[in-house]
Amino acid sequence: MTRQELAHYLRDRRASLRPHEIGLTETGTARRTPGLRREEVAELAHMSVDYYTRLEQARGPRPSARILDALAQALRLTLAERSHLFRLAGSSPPPGISAMRRIRPHVARMLERLPETGAIVTDAAYGVVAWNPLAQALLGGDLGGGMTNLARHRFLGQGRMHESSNAEESGHIVVARLRRAADRYPHDPLLTALLAELHAGSEEFRQIWATRPVHAPGHRTKTLDHPETGPLRLNCDVLLVPEDDQEVVLITADQGSPTARILHRLATSSPRPPRS
Repeated sequence: MTRQELAHYLRDRRASLRPHEIGLTETGTARRTPGLRREEVAELAHMSVDYYTRLEQARGPRPSARILDALAQALRLTLAERSHLFRLAGSSPPPGISAMRRIRPHVARMLERLPETGAIVTDAAYGVVAWNPLAQALLGGDLGGGMTNLARHRFLGQGRMHESSNAEESGHIVVARLRRAADRYPHDPLLTALLAELHAGSEEFRQIWATRPVHAPGHRTKTLDHPETGPLRLNCDVLLVPEDDQEVVLITADQGSPTARILHRLATSSPRPPRS
């Protein structure tokens, strides 16, 4: 355990937070520090002020996983920052309790700035947490409504979506990501229920799961069979939101292609705001 580095990290994170960001009311009393007070962090983490002060002064004992988790929540750490905190304290970060199923405002705003790019955001268990109007027009009416999980759609046929040409490849991609999610969130009840449902309902899923596939997000092309426009040749690229273990899938077409012209037409006829 590197006490000095841990102490510096705690002080730095405390100074970066503002009372209103964690629901505390600003008072008229002038603050000597730019961020939270030590007693405020201690209260949020349910520990004594003396104990927290000793940690910040590099005098404290090695904190337990429970203490570190409480500090991570009190200081509003992202998943990456939480892992860093555990490493500074000489501990291995335990798995997260559950996957993030909310979209951050800055990611939602990004979808608004992509009028001629279809975009969907999925959580670690392939639940659809956000999408923009062009993605809705491309993929089908149940996107984000009755069809909220791409793994259920792929293996159980739940939800209406327009079909694409790479079903075999997508099956391995889905299973690889779900395996990673199972390792990271072993206590997530919704993920546990989803995996049980897929194992019970799909022989294909069981077979692919047994092969332990590994896949890294990247660039793919596929042909989408759209009922109104006919076949569309699309590019799919993935951006990661690592702090929430989410993926943003960007759907585009080659510039100047017939599909690009169709995307432009669909985008201009889909004025609705993005949903989340």
